[in-house]
Amino acid sequence: MTKGRDAKPHIGIFGKRNSGKSSFINIIVGQDVAIVSDKAGTTTDPVKKSMEIFGVGPTILIDTAGTDDIGELGKMRTDKSLETIKIVDLAILLISENSFDFNEIELIKKFKELDVPLLIIHNKSDIEKISNQTLERIKKHSNASIIDFSVKHPENIEEVLDLIKKTIPETAYQSISLFGNLISKNDIVLLITPIDSEAPEGRMILPQVMAIRDILDKNCVSIVMKETEVKHFLENSNIIPRLVVTDSQAFELVKKLIPENILLTSFSILFARLKGDFEQYIKGTKIIPFLNNGDRILILESCSHRLSCDDIGRYKIPKWIQKFTGKSFEFDVVAGLNKLDRNIKDYAFVIQCGGCVVTRKQLHNRLKLAIDAGIPVSNYGMTIAYMNGIFQRAIMPFNENYSTD
Repeated sequence: MTKGRDAKPHIGIFGKRNSGKSSFINIIVGQDVAIVSDKAGTTTDPVKKSMEIFGVGPTILIDTAGTDDIGELGKMRTDKSLETIKIVDLAILLISENSFDFNEIELIKKFKELDVPLLIIHNKSDIEKISNQTLERIKKHSNASIIDFSVKHPENIEEVLDLIKKTIPETAYQSISLFGNLISKNDIVLLITPIDSEAPEGRMILPQVMAIRDILDKNCVSIVMKETEVKHFLENSNIIPRLVVTDSQAFELVKKLIPENILLTSFSILFARLKGDFEQYIKGTKIIPFLNNGDRILILESCSHRLSCDDIGRYKIPKWIQKFTGKSFEFDVVAGLNKLDRNIKDYAFVIQCGGCVVTRKQLHNRLKLAIDAGIPVSNYGMTIAYMNGIFQRAIMPFNENYSTD
């Protein structure tokens, strides 16, 4: 399945200043991609580098600033490093010279809170090996694998890479089918892809490309057309698709054209099942008619893109949901993986995009804040389906695995 850059597994390198994080990344990648200096605090903002790890595939390594940085600027750097924990599939904690104290203990707590697997590397082992006393201190706080290493004499680099492969969850890098068991060999899938001002010039958007590839991988037949051609196609062919997948924005038109006996859903809802918390989405979407006048709604976009008057998250959904409920709401939109400006408890409802360009871990942690606070969550496709009166029909293809009660 096609993956965008940000959908690759992410590995974060954490630790104090001058623990050797940048040198470690250069050794792992095999080239000088991170600035190395004896001066503490050389790395400021988190820096990403793509590499290939045998058995895992294309991976993003993130070099973070030292988590023991000082001063007002240092705190800003540290905060950015801690925010990085939310987007990684594996954390590598570098320590050196047997230094393991409150700083590392607090980091380990944050890794545990966000369910991030951990690997601990005791760097500069050419100067000082890890002591039994340090091992005992670490084991009181974590059951992570621990290995001695030296960036100056990286003789056991293969052992480190093998530990990375063993520690990072397979779900972070294994390609998972977008359609799953919805379709089988020789099934026909009709994809409805409107071309509007949001569509990129001369190409298709990532969810559509990923859907086509997954259909081909399953030895099925993909038929692609704009929503304006559906009526003509159905009236002038004897083809009955097993499944119809539409852009959510076309639900209002498409629901009238596709017979009830044909399964119908949207690209966004496919991604809701693939990456989001599907049960929470189902439960949360049903809160829409019970929202109160003046409630604040959070729209989460996982990518950054050019804006237009047709923008689905910033303009269309806010307009549709207010028209549907007959109520007025306050809306905040947060793009990418940026921090929220407000406390999550200020919101009555959260609507997440499909998340095609991010990892499941990133999307899970993005929603976790709201779910833990008891705030209803939905996604673009489910929200639009609900407002078009076809919510149950749009999630019907997934009934075998999910409850809709």
